[in-house]
Amino acid sequence: MLLINPARSSQPSASRIGLAVAGGGPIGGMYELGALRALERAIVGLRLSDLDVYVGVSSGAFLAAGLANRMSASDMCRVFLAAEGGKEDVRFRPEAFLRPAFAEYVRRAVGLPNVLLNWWLELFRHPVDVRIGDLVGRLGELVPTGLFDNEAIEHFLRETFTRKGRSNDFRELGRKLFVIAVELDSGETVRFGATGWDDVPISQAIQASSALPGLYTPVEIRGRHFVDGALRRTMHASVALDQGIDLLIGINPLVPFDASGERLGEMPERLVQGGLPAVLSQTVRAMLQSRVEVGLAKYAQRYPETDQLVVEPNADDAEMFFTNVFSYASRQRVSEHAYTATLTDLGRRREQLAPLLARHGLRLDEQILDHPGPCMMESLESTPRGGTDSTARLRRALDDLDAHLRSLATS
Repeated sequence: MLLINPARSSQPSASRIGLAVAGGGPIGGMYELGALRALERAIVGLRLSDLDVYVGVSSGAFLAAGLANRMSASDMCRVFLAAEGGKEDVRFRPEAFLRPAFAEYVRRAVGLPNVLLNWWLELFRHPVDVRIGDLVGRLGELVPTGLFDNEAIEHFLRETFTRKGRSNDFRELGRKLFVIAVELDSGETVRFGATGWDDVPISQAIQASSALPGLYTPVEIRGRHFVDGALRRTMHASVALDQGIDLLIGINPLVPFDASGERLGEMPERLVQGGLPAVLSQTVRAMLQSRVEVGLAKYAQRYPETDQLVVEPNADDAEMFFTNVFSYASRQRVSEHAYTATLTDLGRRREQLAPLLARHGLRLDEQILDHPGPCMMESLESTPRGGTDSTARLRRALDDLDAHLRSLATS
C-alpha cells in the first residue's frame, strides 16, 4: 500500500530527498529491506545510498545507517539474508541477537535477600500494616529489565561500520543520519546524530534505538538510559522534513490487519481466536499506523512544498500479520514478499506516481514493473565489490565526485 501526499507546488524542486524508516522488530526490518530493494530497482535515478537525509527508528535504524554508509539495499540483502559478504565483510548471525541477559538476571537476583530482609523487618515493626501485596510490589524490583542482551547488536554494527571504508561516526558520513531513541527517565526523544549527540558511535545509537522494553535491556549512554525510539512516534519523519527536503520516502512495516475479507488457509474466523498475541499485535499495529496517518496529515500542512511517499503493507496482508515479528527464520520469505508487494503497488499507482517522481528527476522503470523477472535474491548482482578498505574509500571518493558533477550538471 502506498500513501501519497503530493506537494502543493508543481514546480520542479531542488530534489533533496530524505528517507524515514520506522521500527517493527526483526520481521518489520526485513519487510523494509524488501521494500527498499523494490524501490531501488523500480525507480530510475533513485540512489538510496546517496540521499540527503536518513532517519531510522529501532530496526529501521539498521537500514538507515547502512544506506547512509553507502551500503545499497542489495548489499544489505547479502548481509542479512544470504550472508554472502566477502572474507573481509561481516556475517549476520541471528542467534547472537537472542542471547539471554544473564548479567542482568544475576544483578537482579543478588537483590533478593535484601528485599526479603527489609520486608521481614517491616513485618516485625508493623505487623498490622504490612501485607503480602507489599512483598509482591518489592519483588517487582527484581524482575530483569529485558530478556536478551543487546550488546551483541552493538558489536555486530560496530564491526559492520568499521569495514570496507564505512564509518561508525555520524560526523564522517558526509550526509545527515539521525537515529531516534527515547530517554527512559524523562520520556524525551533524543536524536543521535544531531548537534550534541553526534559524537555517540552509530552502533551504540542503534543499540539504544532498538532496545524494545521487555525484550532488550535499556542502553546506558552518558549516565542516561535509552529505549526504543518508536515509543514516541512511529517514523519520526518530521526529523527529515525539518532538514528542508523536497521528497520524503517513508517505510512503515506494521499496519492493522483487516480480517473481514476472504479467509486463506488456516486463518481464524476472528482475530480473537488467535488469543492474546493476536489481540496485542492488532492493538500495537493500529496505534502505530494511526500515528503515521495523523503525522502525514499534519506534515501536508506544515511542509506543503514537500512530496510524501510512504510504503506500507496492505490491510489484507496476512503474511505480515501472522508472521511472528521476532522470527529471524522467516526473514528471507518476508523480504521476498515485501519486494513483490511493493513492485505490485508501484505498478498499480504508476499514473499517480509518475508526475510526482518527475518533479525530482526520477521515473518508474516500466519494464521492471511489467516484467519484474526473478525473485529478489536472484535479482542481486552476482558478486559484491571486493577489495581492501583503501580501495573502498577510493570508490567512495569517486562516487562523491560523480554525485557532485551530476548535481552541477542539473543545477
